[in-house]
Amino acid sequence: MISLVLILPVVLCILLFLFKNNTLNSIAVVAYAFVHFILGLSYFIKPDIIQNNQYFCLNAANIVFYLVLSIVFILTALYNIGYSKNLSLKFDRRKMTLYSIMILTFVFSMTGAVLSDNLGLSWIFIEGTTLASAYLIYFDKTKHSIEAAWKYVFICSIGIALAFVGIILLTIAEGSLDSLNYVDLMNSAANFNHFWMNVSFVFILFGIGTKMGLAPVHFWLPDAHAEAPSPISALLSATLLNCAFLIILNVYKIMIAANCIAFARIMLLTMGFLSLFITSVFLYHTNNYKRMLAYSSIENMGILAIAASLGGIAYYALILHLIGHSFAKASFFLTSGNILELFQTKKIKSVHSIISYDKKTAWLWTASFLGICAFPPSVLFVSEFLIVKAFIIQKHFILCALFLFLLTVILFGMGKAVINMVFGEKNKEKEIIVKQNLSKITAIMYLPQFVLLAMTFILGIYIPKVLDVVIRCTIG
Repeated sequence: MISLVLILPVVLCILLFLFKNNTLNSIAVVAYAFVHFILGLSYFIKPDIIQNNQYFCLNAANIVFYLVLSIVFILTALYNIGYSKNLSLKFDRRKMTLYSIMILTFVFSMTGAVLSDNLGLSWIFIEGTTLASAYLIYFDKTKHSIEAAWKYVFICSIGIALAFVGIILLTIAEGSLDSLNYVDLMNSAANFNHFWMNVSFVFILFGIGTKMGLAPVHFWLPDAHAEAPSPISALLSATLLNCAFLIILNVYKIMIAANCIAFARIMLLTMGFLSLFITSVFLYHTNNYKRMLAYSSIENMGILAIAASLGGIAYYALILHLIGHSFAKASFFLTSGNILELFQTKKIKSVHSIISYDKKTAWLWTASFLGICAFPPSVLFVSEFLIVKAFIIQKHFILCALFLFLLTVILFGMGKAVINMVFGEKNKEKEIIVKQNLSKITAIMYLPQFVLLAMTFILGIYIPKVLDVVIRCTIG
């Protein structure tokens, strides 16, 4: 099954390149999404069908990350059916084929990064995500999109280079081990050189943190998310950032095993709070609703870093928050695609009274905001509550107060923009444009968001026992 998930996208890409058919493009993306999901489901139904090997495995450490990737991908692929139909009116079959090929390649690279049981292999696949997604960010070929793509490639390439240096330093720290397999590293970590481990972690955290969108190495993220097509923005925010975080989390576990946890915690805590601060400042200075969502991603990556640094009950909160953020943010970005189709603008000030034209999009936009900002019963409310509890248990009262203050500032900034967009006064100049574009929004461009939000809010009320067990296994 693992081999199938890694080989199938290559085969599909070749077929799409040969036939260049828009219908086949959508079928291929959806088909791969279903096969991808079936592998994750097989882990619970019939584990024997999954043949792990030396380099790739599906286990307790990565199953949550894999399932989140699968679920977001399959729902994004369904949304993409309607979205790509509208795109095909503007672009020829060759370009639409390249679009689908790059989606398959992008998901293939993320899948490889999640399933890799080797730090070096994870590094290769995370670099592959940069190459695959750069074209998707540049897809519209506007002045802003080419600038965003170049910034993305440049900054992330530097980050990947730093991570490579970190891996080299890790091999120095490990002495004679001569292995980058996570299992080998964990088993031998107690004998590693502490100085080189600390230096290695700095390089890996800053390097892979670039892909994760942690401040101060987040600069590519707002531009890339703002310029990419909405399904791609959903994948970038809800899945790619998780893949990068998984690598950091694996290295962090090695740091714990090597008894270097104090230094690693300080680094994660610092970058986490800096991410919240950057979001709280820049969120108020953006007039682009997709950039606003991008800054929200930086905020939530910061929350994950803070949760990892706290440990204890915050580890459980970390996995819950990762799941909730991925579902709510994917819904947010997909709904932003509907708004862009209707209003033909990304400017917050140019979008008014969505509820007057398209009630489903308006309520999806509002519910996505409530979900991502942790309004009960969003699962993010549970995760953030547990993080606050961890602060209090560890008697970090000042940090707890700062955490809540920054979240409140961000909540106010996003809320103001969302409420004005949904319930503001009608703009007569836009009314004609919106009514002309209403027919572009088909049922398939609403359904994925409803499913994602349903999961976000249901998990805030009830966590299935199987998920609870998986989360506890994931955090060890």
